[in-house]
Amino acid sequence: MGFFAFLLLGLIAGAIAKMIMPGNQGGGWFATLLLGVVGAMLGGWLGGLLFGADLENFWSIQSWLLAIGGAFIVLLIWGLIFGRKKAA
Repeated sequence: MGFFAFLLLGLIAGAIAKMIMPGNQGGGWFATLLLGVVGAMLGGWLGGLLFGADLENFWSIQSWLLAIGGAFIVLLIWGLIFGRKKAA
C-alpha cells in the first residue's frame, strides 16, 4: 500500500475509532485524525508482527480492522494521559 493510501486509511480509521469510543474525548478532530494515522501505523505494525498480516491491499478487511483497532488503542491511551480532568 502506498504512503497516501496508508495516510487516508489512518485518517478514516481515526474518525471511526472516535465514533466508536464512548464519552467525550479532548483534542478535537485534527488531533484525532493525526492520532488515527499513528494508530493505523501501530495496528499495521503489530498485525504484521503478531499475526503475519499482509497489509498491501487497501480494500482488505484485515487492513481496516487493524488500522481501526490501532487507532482505538492510541486514542484510548491519549485519553487516559491527557483526558479532561473534572473539577472537585
